[in-house]
Amino acid sequence: MSITLRQLEIFIAVAETAQVTKASKKLFVTQSAVSMALAELENQLGGSLFDRHGRSLILNARGRYLLPLGKDIIAQVGSIETIMSERNDKLAGHINIAASSSLGNYILPYLVGAFKKAHPRVYLNMLVNNTRHVEEMVQDGRVDIGFVEGALQKSSTVIARPWFQDELVVLAAPSDPIAANESFDLKRDLPNSRWIMREKGSGTAAIFEEKLQGHFAKVNIVMEMGHPESVKRAVESGVGIACLSALTSCREVENGWLKSLKIDGIDMKRQLRIISRKDKQFDDALVEFLAFCDVMSDCDEENICLSSPWKLQSMLARHSSSKKR
Repeated sequence: MSITLRQLEIFIAVAETAQVTKASKKLFVTQSAVSMALAELENQLGGSLFDRHGRSLILNARGRYLLPLGKDIIAQVGSIETIMSERNDKLAGHINIAASSSLGNYILPYLVGAFKKAHPRVYLNMLVNNTRHVEEMVQDGRVDIGFVEGALQKSSTVIARPWFQDELVVLAAPSDPIAANESFDLKRDLPNSRWIMREKGSGTAAIFEEKLQGHFAKVNIVMEMGHPESVKRAVESGVGIACLSALTSCREVENGWLKSLKIDGIDMKRQLRIISRKDKQFDDALVEFLAFCDVMSDCDEENICLSSPWKLQSMLARHSSSKKR
């Protein structure tokens, strides 16, 4: 019997969630179906892929070797299906996009890439800046639409609509004493913490300050940086801790390079938005692109990391399948 794509999807889901129960909910299948598919896959490959620790399933050496291969296979098959199903697509046009840093660097490139494969005659140009500058570009008509994560200035010419929710988390190096905790306690951890912050004008920095309210006066800022990658590298080196979008740090957390902590007692979720001028006329290409982006909110998968192309491709495939039913 050959390995199936469904077996690989189930294996990847179990690897991500570390539990059969969570994997079954993620894939909308029964627990027995997950267990059976996983057992068949391990039998076909001649050995276990996980170490069992109570109810948790932790990848062993064989599983860690298979995981990136399985992701690549799923992504490639999804790309083939997209390209072949849309090969006669006639949609054409030109779309100018501006996006704030987290969205422009970690989410939109995969969406733009998938949309371009489906509609090769549409040209997309994307600029990345902080929220304040993105709003200015939309307001001035330099771009068609903007994707932002921070608070907006009051403008009579710009309208915003909700996209999907993201969550800010505290990031620490594995060697940092804070990394031994399960969460970040403001009373216990804030007084002795050194913070690496995003630059002024950053949506992430503004929301972090807003969420902490009176506690922000106790934040000891030792460094400010203009890009999430710079912040993460500084945290890895042990300079201090940071608060960034969970979407920007998925790979580092999954690989154990950084530890992610939620802040006790504070809802750190934030609403991501799509903005445009009120008088903007949307052509067919822009309407189709916005509908394509709506899969992020329609699928309601806030707790799933979406910063890799194979995960997005898998989500798009499931969304497309559900729409056809």
